[in-house]
Amino acid sequence: MTKPTFIPRLAQTEILAYTGGKMGVSAVPGSGKTHVLSALAARLVDEAIDDDQEVLIVTLVNSAVGNFASRIATFLTRERGLLPRFGYRVRTLHGLAHDIVRERPGLVGLADDFQIVDEREARQILEDAVWAWLHTHPDALLGFLTADELSEGMLRRIRDRDWPELAIEIAAAFIKRAKDLQLGPEYLLARLQERPDDLPLARMGAEIYLDYQRGLAYRGGVDFDDLIRLALRALELDPDFCARLRHRWPYILEDEAQDSSQLQEEILRRLVGPDGNWVRVGDPNQAIYETFTTADPRFLRDFLKEPDVTPITMPDSGRSQPSIIALANYLVDWTVNEHPSEIARNAFRQQHIQPTLPGDPQPNPPDNPAAVRLVARKFTPDAEIKAVVDSLARWLPEHPDATVAVLVPRNKRGFEVTRALKAAGIAYVELLRSTTSTREVAGVLANALRALADPGSSKKLAAAFRAWRRADRDDPELAERTANLAKLLSRCPRVEDYLWPRLDRDWLADVGADLAPDQTGDREGSPLHEFRDLMRRWQEAVVLPIDQLILTLAQDLFHEATDLALAHKLAVALRAASDDHPDWRMPELVEELATIARNQRRFLGFDEEDTGFDPDQHRGQVVVATMHKAKGLEWDRVYLMSVNNYDFPSALPHDDYIAEKWFVRDRLNLTEEALAQLQALRQGSGQALADGQSGQYTEGQATLRARHDYTAERLRLLYVGITRARKELIITWNTGRPKNPAQPAVPFIALQTWWEGNAGLS
Repeated sequence: MTKPTFIPRLAQTEILAYTGGKMGVSAVPGSGKTHVLSALAARLVDEAIDDDQEVLIVTLVNSAVGNFASRIATFLTRERGLLPRFGYRVRTLHGLAHDIVRERPGLVGLADDFQIVDEREARQILEDAVWAWLHTHPDALLGFLTADELSEGMLRRIRDRDWPELAIEIAAAFIKRAKDLQLGPEYLLARLQERPDDLPLARMGAEIYLDYQRGLAYRGGVDFDDLIRLALRALELDPDFCARLRHRWPYILEDEAQDSSQLQEEILRRLVGPDGNWVRVGDPNQAIYETFTTADPRFLRDFLKEPDVTPITMPDSGRSQPSIIALANYLVDWTVNEHPSEIARNAFRQQHIQPTLPGDPQPNPPDNPAAVRLVARKFTPDAEIKAVVDSLARWLPEHPDATVAVLVPRNKRGFEVTRALKAAGIAYVELLRSTTSTREVAGVLANALRALADPGSSKKLAAAFRAWRRADRDDPELAERTANLAKLLSRCPRVEDYLWPRLDRDWLADVGADLAPDQTGDREGSPLHEFRDLMRRWQEAVVLPIDQLILTLAQDLFHEATDLALAHKLAVALRAASDDHPDWRMPELVEELATIARNQRRFLGFDEEDTGFDPDQHRGQVVVATMHKAKGLEWDRVYLMSVNNYDFPSALPHDDYIAEKWFVRDRLNLTEEALAQLQALRQGSGQALADGQSGQYTEGQATLRARHDYTAERLRLLYVGITRARKELIITWNTGRPKNPAQPAVPFIALQTWWEGNAGLS
């Protein structure tokens, strides 16, 4: 048994001493919650569960699944001398729901071989349903159109582009919320018929919802939101089944609990039971997903106040230097005590980040007030980017081993930054919309394995060739060449005459006479020659175990670190599948990979947006990321851009909101108005209304609530951005659109004023 490498702090010691019951942990940024939760899981596996039981860890995103699993395995093997992979299960909520439903699909009306519809396919079903509805309701927009004079061209653009895009957004949010509330489309349409008042947005949402569900049923599947809803129904319908799962998972540890949804809380409460063991860890001050999901930090805040819950705060953080910590703490204090919107004063839980004590194994960087800059200069959007790029050009040569990030509120702004960095010749890495797809990695590997599993198939050989040359798609000329060569390969009458030619049977030499030298070529290094060498090497490697074979293929097929990391995860998953199914051969394992490629395994830890990004692997490069994507990460130097009153509004009269479309009357947020109408439909359903409403709908109230909710979320997003910085922090703002110039965000002004007065900086 090796010497323990984890030396817990005082609050962490309290958590590690947990023996049972309910515990709620509020953990500040950089306090080591993942590490301590992993250590607790390992201790419980070692000391508190039987052989037929598991500690269940539920986390938010798929990248955290692998992170937790590897950390727990480390604690078990290095510090407790136990075997990894036994006694614990790490799942996202989707993964947990899948485990529950897959065990008893008939209980919720599903076939044993039910399918989960790929997110892209589900999106296409939704868009088809929306367009069909719009076709039969051509005048639906008129009741919401602004009274401003609009040109014929503007009206055409609204009708053909803006309104359909908004209708899709409304329908997606409506369906997700309805499923979270466990309300089916038939029920909603019946409730609409009973009401004396007209709820047009709810009617639109319910009718599209009905058509969407029919589309799913036609494909014999469910979407990810259905999966969670059905998991809860299974637990409700069969108490014995629920009791068996409670025995299987006697301890439940929940990470990122500030982003829990109503359904997640209900599922976990069912699994825990009235006297069960439940540890919820999160930071209410980092809840930044309400706009995109049905998450709500009030679930964690309320849990911490429950009488049978032991509340603990993890306040110590070694991530940031003291001046950055002071700035983050002031944002919390100013918001709670002085924010101009009284409702927004509830955005934060008033807890301070504390620097670590002397002797801590993760000490804070030295205090350096001069490394914190809140730039009051009034930048245009282009000038702000130039200032940041020029600053990076000066800073990077002097700090080649440091990490640095430019964090932006939106993807569009990030793309503008990357273009400027590219023009300046500065190396950068995007962490915006996913640039590396798990689905593509799995698909590429699956195509290569299919060709190996069926070595006589020229069509599968051609598919493997296209996968290998997939980068050619970005160049029209290369794409055409690759397509022609793949077509040629697919017609090869005998694959062995290409891969292992004899003097009298050399297919490549025979076809070469009819093609240009740069297509097949008589020289080594041409595409078909290179591919032949690869296939020969791969065929010789098929005797290896599946995980080693995949890693061998990956070295030839991928170059990006994230792709190789994903290939490693897939190799581990396929090895586990092979161990679980000793009778599986290459075709079955290939099908498992294909299942992942179709996004059917997203819930098991493979999401195209969750690649386990590690800033330390990109020292000397600029990471460009949204502030949402940056959560959980840290860099030595951080730039926060666009901190104006458009991207960070404060619920003041002069603020604009991205959800309030310019062509909609009275600045209504139609998505939130649709959700308010959905809530109104619940009256008389026997369910308590989540917000205490009477079931009456008053137009505009949801828009006002949404402004305050969005203001609170953006305050927390700013807090997340600030706490990503370890040593240096620079915050700037820009004026935005010329026709309606933005102002510096109110919290930016408050921070900048306080900083100048307390740090003595100009």
